[in-house]
Amino acid sequence: MTHSADFLRGIPIGTRVVARYLLPDGSATDALGELRERDAVSVVIETRRGLQRVGLATVVAAKAVPPPPRPR
Repeated sequence: MTHSADFLRGIPIGTRVVARYLLPDGSATDALGELRERDAVSVVIETRRGLQRVGLATVVAAKAVPPPPRPR
């Protein structure tokens, strides 16, 4: 398991995160939002487009991020 996956396994549920993970074709994409769930093999991140399940084995980078800016 990568350091980034370990990070996602240890942070509190509700933390706003961004996780970069690999798709089956080998390209990478990001999930940005609040961490909602986790189990031994995946996390669920609530993004603007809805809940996104990310396999921990596919995570290549992850970090906590600040709240989004307030609307103008």
